[in-house]
Amino acid sequence: MVDGTTQKDVKCIIRPPSLLPDGVKVGVSLSVNGVWSEGKGKQKYELQLNKSKNKDAKIDIIGGVEDLYPLLKKKHTEQFLRTIPEYRWRQPDAAAILRFRSKVEKSLVNFFDSQDFTKTHPPITTSSDCEGAGEMFKIDAASNNPKEATFFGKETYLTVSTQLHLEVLCAALSRVWTLTPCFRAEKSDTNRHLSEFWMLEAEMAFVNHVSQLTDFSELMIKNVVHKLLSDEDGMGSNLLETASKEDADAMKKRWQMLLQQDKWASITYTQAIKILREAHETGKADFRYKPTWGDSLKSEHEKWLAGKYFKNPVFVTDYPLDQKAFYMKINEPDGYLKDLPPTVACYDMLVPDIGELIGGSVREESYEKLNFEIQRRNMNPKPLDWYLAQRKNGTVPHGGFGMGFERLLQYLACKDNIKDVIAFPRTVNNCLC
Repeated sequence: MVDGTTQKDVKCIIRPPSLLPDGVKVGVSLSVNGVWSEGKGKQKYELQLNKSKNKDAKIDIIGGVEDLYPLLKKKHTEQFLRTIPEYRWRQPDAAAILRFRSKVEKSLVNFFDSQDFTKTHPPITTSSDCEGAGEMFKIDAASNNPKEATFFGKETYLTVSTQLHLEVLCAALSRVWTLTPCFRAEKSDTNRHLSEFWMLEAEMAFVNHVSQLTDFSELMIKNVVHKLLSDEDGMGSNLLETASKEDADAMKKRWQMLLQQDKWASITYTQAIKILREAHETGKADFRYKPTWGDSLKSEHEKWLAGKYFKNPVFVTDYPLDQKAFYMKINEPDGYLKDLPPTVACYDMLVPDIGELIGGSVREESYEKLNFEIQRRNMNPKPLDWYLAQRKNGTVPHGGFGMGFERLLQYLACKDNIKDVIAFPRTVNNCLC
C-alpha cells in the first residue's frame, strides 16, 4: 500500500485473509484499521490486521476502480502516461518526480536565502517583449468585443521572462530571485521544449564582470547536487528507490560528475567556435551545421562541447552582439578580437546531453548606451520607457541569469523528455486538460 507521502510503501499483514474485502485491485482506495508494528522483513514498520488479537481490525474499500481503469497493469510507458493526465502521477516512479520538484525547489529557496537574496513575485502579464523574439502569447478577455479596446488598454502578453521587472526590484533590494511560470509561443515540440514552463531568475546589483555570474551559477547547481548525494530530506533516495537499477546508476553517475571538478571550465564564444571548427575539419565530430563565427551555437555544438570535449559543464561567454538581447553590456574590444564584430558580457552554461541550462549577462546600466542600442536595432522604445527610466536615476552595475527549472529537473533525474518532469505539460497542439 502507498499513500503518496513518501516513495516507500507499507506492507499490510492480514490474518485471516478473509478480512480482505472483494474488489481489492490496483488503484483502489482503502481504509485500514490495524496495529502499527515493527517490521519483520526489510521494512522498518508494517501494518498488522489480526482479528484474533484486535477485534477492531478491518479493511474497507473507500473508492473502487472501473474494470477499464488504465493503471491496472503495473508498468506503462511514459509516453502512454502522458495521454492520461488525470491518473499518470499515481504511478510510484511518476509521483517521485513531483516530490523531487518540491525538494529541489526547497533546496533552492534555502540556498538563495543563505546568499542574502529576497524572493520576489514579478508579474506574468507584461507589455514588453524581453527577448525580442516575438514568440509571445497575446492576452485579452474571452468576452471582449473585437471592436472594443483591449482589456488592459494596450496589447499585453504572457511573459517569456520576468527579467526586466526583476531589474526594477534589484535596484531596491540588491539581490532578488523568483521562480515563476513563463510562456513561449515557439511551435517546437522537441523533448526539451515546453510552451508553459517554470523559470528561475536572479538579479544581483554591483555585478561588473560575467565571471561573478558564472561562479554563482556553479555554486547554485553544486549546492543542489550536494543535497542529492547526501540524501538530505530523502531527496536522492526518493528518486533512486523508484527507478530501475540502470536509471538509478545513471543518475548517481551524473550527480558525481557534476561535483568531480573544483571549478568548471569557461571559454569565450570565439574559443568555442575555434574548438568546434577544428573538430569538424579534422573529422573528430560530424556536425550537421558547420561552426561559423557569428552564427548561434546549435544544440549539437553545445552537447558536443560539454559532453565530448569537456565531459563536464562548461561556460561559454562573450557571444556576438547581434545574437543577443538589447540589454546586454557590450564588451570593450580585446586585442585579438579587434577585427571582429563586438561581443557582449554574457554566458550560457552548457551541460552534457542537454546543452544550454542557464543563460545570463551583465546588464547595460548606462541610459545613453542602452537607448542607442534600442535605436540601432529599430526597436520601438515606447513600451520600454519604464525600463529605460531606471537608468536615469540611481543606476548601478548589475547582472543576472535565467534557468529553466524543468530543464534542471530533467537533467538531474535523467529523463529523456522534459514533459515527464512537469505535472501538466503544455506544448504546441497539446493541452489535454
